[in-house]
Amino acid sequence: MKLSPEVYLVGGGDYSFNLSHRLDCHVYVIKDGDELVMVDAGFDGPEEIIQNMEDDGLNPASVSRIFVTHYHADHTGALARMKRLTGAEVYAGAEAAAAIRTADAEQIGLKWAQQFSFYPPEFVWEATEVKHEFKDGDKFAIGSQELETILTPGHCNGHYVLLLRGGARSYLFSSDLVFWGGTIILQNVADSNVQEYAASMNKVLTYEFDALLPGHFSPALRNGKRHMDLAAAAFNNLMIPRNAV
Repeated sequence: MKLSPEVYLVGGGDYSFNLSHRLDCHVYVIKDGDELVMVDAGFDGPEEIIQNMEDDGLNPASVSRIFVTHYHADHTGALARMKRLTGAEVYAGAEAAAAIRTADAEQIGLKWAQQFSFYPPEFVWEATEVKHEFKDGDKFAIGSQELETILTPGHCNGHYVLLLRGGARSYLFSSDLVFWGGTIILQNVADSNVQEYAASMNKVLTYEFDALLPGHFSPALRNGKRHMDLAAAAFNNLMIPRNAV
């Protein structure tokens, strides 16, 4: 699904358009010339995502890098298979890389979630090689555009948002930091922290961007920052923004 000249939405589950496996996060592809870069990999729908790319005229073999925003299973469950299908190198935050390399299901809360059937109990997370560990403020060229990694813990440890500049508009891939209407996902898991969440929201509020491209639910291609404003305002009034799920 082409969202703009630079960005395609190629995967997503029950919390969006059901383009792929029901538990997949949004999976985006950034296009600049012949270069393709993927943002997150979903939970278990890589073959469907590959088919969606081909239907949109994108060559999966042209995906050079997969950027992982955080280690939760709906964003990384399909990572190893997606890497094999595309031949791409995996880029992940330094805080998440060890868990991804060893498939540490305890650290990412996968085993905890499986106890309550949030994820299928039979699912096994596969270890994936991480080629590059990024950190807060790193910048990467994607053709004529630039992708900046911004550390935003709160939803979980090592959560990042990605800011893309240099194309027709600027985009914030907000992953699970903020969603349409200023909603958030604050969970009863060990590494979710409300104070860190509030600090991260205010940190990202200092950046300018046009489009908000979240990890679930509806994107906003214009005036996307208004959703960030709503969430930050709630935190700054000593409240918690409405939970999206």
